[in-house]
Amino acid sequence: MNIKTILLTIGIITTSVTASAQKVFDIDLWPNGPEVKSTDREDTARVRVFLPAENRNTRRAVVICPGGGYSHMAIEHEGYDWATFFNQEGIAVIVLKYRMPHGKYEVPISDAEEAMRLVRRNAEEWRINPSDVGIMGSSAGGHLASTIATHSTGTAKPDFQILFYPVISMNPEFTHRGSHDNLLGEKPRKKREVEFSNDLQVSRLTPRAWIALSFNDDVVMPINGSNYYTELYKHDVPASIHVYPTGGHGWGFRSSFEYHIEMLLELKAWLKSF
Repeated sequence: MNIKTILLTIGIITTSVTASAQKVFDIDLWPNGPEVKSTDREDTARVRVFLPAENRNTRRAVVICPGGGYSHMAIEHEGYDWATFFNQEGIAVIVLKYRMPHGKYEVPISDAEEAMRLVRRNAEEWRINPSDVGIMGSSAGGHLASTIATHSTGTAKPDFQILFYPVISMNPEFTHRGSHDNLLGEKPRKKREVEFSNDLQVSRLTPRAWIALSFNDDVVMPINGSNYYTELYKHDVPASIHVYPTGGHGWGFRSSFEYHIEMLLELKAWLKSF
């Protein structure tokens, strides 16, 4: 039995025990109706909350934004499937099912900001430290997460960010075209593209980041993540970037990703570093 198999077996045994102690429930994000209306009135926003066992609780939380090109949502392997890993680390997980923009960028942004506020409003009841709430996103969800990290203020601003193969830029030269068009429309103003090119919005107040991507990603150009890391470095924001040789795009929590175990160990180490 090789080391990867051993580690994976240990993880499965441990997580199965932890999972039994999870407290899981769903919440309608906008019970009185959303502040920002969508063109799709049937599309609703909600969160699924996974609270860790009390004997593991570190009082840290992370809001997760799954990807899907701002047209759909990979909510299982880029959302729910992460819950047991984080709960095992004593971290509460809040998976956001945000609404699709259809060219109205304010829609998913308002959902993500409200999810952050929701966590802090319920911090005492959920046994969470309101000063230790991060945001995580994959692909287009990484764009949404990095938007909140670079644009939001007050109780909507995260304390840390975790990004997997993220869309960062809205520059047509580097962006993922589907995400760009779905978020901003097919022919947005240049000013709007700059505003939501989040590498250009980094400041010294941007929260620390952990970034992971694959060198051979042919869906979202890896330069999105590397440019973001460079800007974080230039602005003295603590950041860690992990570029895996293979894996392509969209692996999320899938164990079929060749570097799944290494990725989890590196993320776990980073989470323990602050």
